Order: sequence, then structure tokens, then C-alpha cells
Amino acid sequence: MLDLAGITLGNRVLDVAAGTGEQTLLAARRVGANGSILVTDISARKLAGAAEAARQAGLRNVETRVLDARSLDLEPASFDGAISRVALMLIPERNKALAGIRRVLKPGKKFAALVLATAAECPFIALPLTVAGRRAGTPLAPFEDPGMFALGDPAELRAAFEQAGFLDVAVEAVSVVRRYASLADGMQTCRDILPEVSQLMAHLSKAERDAAWAEIEESMRQFEGTDGLLVPQTYLIGVGTADPGSAHGATMRAT
Repeated sequence: MLDLAGITLGNRVLDVAAGTGEQTLLAARRVGANGSILVTDISARKLAGAAEAARQAGLRNVETRVLDARSLDLEPASFDGAISRVALMLIPERNKALAGIRRVLKPGKKFAALVLATAAECPFIALPLTVAGRRAGTPLAPFEDPGMFALGDPAELRAAFEQAGFLDVAVEAVSVVRRYASLADGMQTCRDILPEVSQLMAHLSKAERDAAWAEIEESMRQFEGTDGLLVPQTYLIGVGTADPGSAHGATMRAT
């Protein structure tokens, strides 16, 4: 993602809907002391975590700001690159967010976003959501737009960039394996990183929730082996370029 966004030494970079900012630390190290990262998110709590992580890592080039991705109140044409990790598919009114990101990029600079591929290609996330949605009586909820897999089709991701006015749009698929020492470790991570599962089942009784988690664990057992729990997962990375013409012209086209 950082490579595709063209992030390099001395850059000023925008990290959109950054959450707790694991990717922020990588970007901050890459731009160096003469560069900077502006980390934005709608959650002040998550940004506090990102700021603390940067402090502990000794990185002084990270600034956090509470901002809704749909209304980025930032100077036009002021960033050398922008990134977003596992967030773009969750943003409502996505076109507003993408147009805003393009507006604040310098002409010819790039935005790269990492999103989840299809549910079938992301079983560690899709299986728990499927079970939770069915048991909660809302089986389609985890697969709505915005939602985890809303941009899982490369054509959908490409169209989102192009409709917002990005040029030279490209989409790459990256396959990885989620590795856990045991099924129990994997299940704990599932609970930690997928609050949506518990939210879907919040109205169920404790016994019903326990039964659902037991079903989720059983569904994950198919990935268990002698080396622990190994679950395949695919991401898509979309990248687009801000208009190399004037920032004013790009803004006019966006409107």
C-alpha cells in the first residue's frame, strides 16, 4: 500500500480512517524526520491509541485529528500521498470521502486503499459474521454496503475510485495467511478484532451467544492443522492519481 501510494522520505501523508494506526507507524518511519503523517479518524479513542503507539515508538512526526472521512476540512493540494487501511468499505457516502481525499492531494499524487476481498476469500471474518447474522435473525446485515466486503469485487473498488475522479486507477489482489498458534488463539483474536459479531448478537441471551460462538469455533476448525490455525485471506489494494492539472481544476471536476 505504501509503495503504491508513492510514499517516500520527506512526504506529508494523510492516513484516512486510521483507527489505532498500525500502518501509521510504518508510514511515519518511511517519511522520516523531515516528513509527517496526519492521522484522521472519527473516533477520538482510537486516535488516542494511535498517538500513544507513535509516542512509544519514538516517532515525533505523527499528528492526530478527529475528522469524519466524508468531510475532510483540510487545505487543498497539501499532501504528497494518502492511505487508508481496511476502512474505505465501511465509510458511508464513500464518494464524498474519496472526492475529499483527491481534493487534498497535490496534483499527480496518489491515494492507496487496502480493503477486504470477497467474503469467500476472507473466511476468518466472513464465517463469524455469517453465523452471528443468521442467529441474530439478520443474515444479510454483515454483507450490506457499507460493510466489510462492500468493495471486495475489484470492479467495485475500481469504479469507486474512478467515480470520485481519480485517474490511472489500478487494483491489485494480495493473498496472505492468518497464522495462529492454536484454534483458541485464533478465536480470541476473532473476538478482539470483530466487535461487529458481538454487536449483531447483543439482543440474544447468553446461552444463545455461547452457542453461536461454539458454532463459529467449529467452523474455524477446518483450518486447524499441526502448525496451528492457518486461515487464507485476500486483500485488494486500490490506487488512484489526483489530476496532474491544477488543484482548482480538479476541485471543479469533483463538483
